[in-house]
Amino acid sequence: MTGQEELLMLRALVEKQKEELAAKDEIIARQNIRIENMVQALLQARKKLFGPSTETIKKLDGQLSLFESTEALAKELFNEQQKITVPSHTRKARQPGVRQEMLAGLPKEIEEYIIGPDDSCSKCGGDLAVIGKRIVRTEVTYEPPKLKVKQIVQQIAKCTQCGKEGSDNPKDHFQKAAVPVPVLPHSIATSSLVAQVMYQKFAMGMPFARQEKDWYRLGLILSRSNMANWTNRCSEEWLTPVYERILAELRACEVLHMDETRIQCNREDGKKASSDSYMWVIRSGACENIQAVFFHYSPNRKREIARQLLSGFQGYLTTDAYSGYDKVENIRRNLCWSHCRRYHIDSIPLTSNGKEIPGSKGAEGRAYIDLLFKIENEIKDLPYEEIREKRLERSRPILDAFWSWVDETAAIPTTNEKLTAALNYSKNQKKYLETFLEDGRLPISNNLCEASIRPFATGRRAWLFADSPKGATANAVLYTLVESARANELDVYEYLNYLLTEIPNSDYLHQPEVLGKYLPWSQELPEVCKLNHNYKKCLK
Repeated sequence: MTGQEELLMLRALVEKQKEELAAKDEIIARQNIRIENMVQALLQARKKLFGPSTETIKKLDGQLSLFESTEALAKELFNEQQKITVPSHTRKARQPGVRQEMLAGLPKEIEEYIIGPDDSCSKCGGDLAVIGKRIVRTEVTYEPPKLKVKQIVQQIAKCTQCGKEGSDNPKDHFQKAAVPVPVLPHSIATSSLVAQVMYQKFAMGMPFARQEKDWYRLGLILSRSNMANWTNRCSEEWLTPVYERILAELRACEVLHMDETRIQCNREDGKKASSDSYMWVIRSGACENIQAVFFHYSPNRKREIARQLLSGFQGYLTTDAYSGYDKVENIRRNLCWSHCRRYHIDSIPLTSNGKEIPGSKGAEGRAYIDLLFKIENEIKDLPYEEIREKRLERSRPILDAFWSWVDETAAIPTTNEKLTAALNYSKNQKKYLETFLEDGRLPISNNLCEASIRPFATGRRAWLFADSPKGATANAVLYTLVESARANELDVYEYLNYLLTEIPNSDYLHQPEVLGKYLPWSQELPEVCKLNHNYKKCLK
């Protein structure tokens, strides 16, 4: 081999090694990007798990703005616009008499300490003469609940004429006193007992296993299987008619919210016990005359379920971007800006201690969306037509600036996978994200529905799963009634007790119109079912 050939061979070898090194550098770069995205995903997950749950942003005094360009844009957009001024206010100290108002509805008991006839002056030993009394303090005591056994005795009378010679009825006649229909025949269960079991689980989040111990403490051996059986039977026999009527009333609304959340059902046919089933939730809009929440259990999340639940509904539906709602007929979709905002929050890079890194594109996107929510907060008390006009006047320019920012940012290459997802979500859902401009009644977010789901999600951490589809359906019925009662400011326990007392003794099967007076927003509900507004005023 000549020297020239050896030199060429060495050069070729060097070029080959350069190519291999470049390929390895590219692999390392891709792996570094992947590692960084995984680290950010881990930091975001840790922030969600251990960080504050609120989505509001706190701005510290003296802190420099991280988004000067966005704020400058906002000032320019608002410069020529008439803004609604909200008068500033400071929280006032509690006014005298509020405690008395708060305690006015509670029974009172006076515990008086007197000076005995044998008592003498502690200074000189002289006689004492009572000159008056003073209130030392006012206290609230707690009396534990008590159970009592109630026997239902029925009086029987015999007709004095029947059976006698010459009577129209030749046989003796015995007549029994009318007795109310029990909530569960051949059972110790009463409407108040079953209502308390339901209230503890579905309003207070206490599973049957914990209730079992509490009932034992009160002197009653009540197994969790018994409580589950009572709940299932009562929801199916007495509460389902009201549950179905609520869905029918919701379908007649013009503005609805809808969302889904997971539930585990152990004995669902064809599915593993650990697999996910779903609870679909419908909530009436804040603008509607009725305030109701409807839960529906389904073993899957197929779009056919949405079509069945919304059959007959014609109006605006506020949801997330789940494609299952696309095939529902006769609806106009209105997407939630809070979901879009969360995508941008997730794209904000974090430091190792979970703090946001200043100057990120995700923070800029969040700032644009925050401007929309700020406008909504300022105009929320206006008439709906004025809200629509103010949105076109003030929110429309913000939206135009936001979409321009999305297009410009998407054109810049980035290794942040979360930012890419946020930008793609914003662009793909642009049509439905702007629906709220069409009608002042439409909300900018689906937070109202999510707030109704939160008690279910909180309770799910305690009771973990539904053992059977029948139990999961009973969960849907009870959470519907509990959350609808809360939406109408009812006392949940008293409302459930009222339903379990009245419905078994009503003729709703032949007269279904009587169910109207049992709906949570009915004006015919007794006063005992309604919360005392004095208490609410004192809690503000």
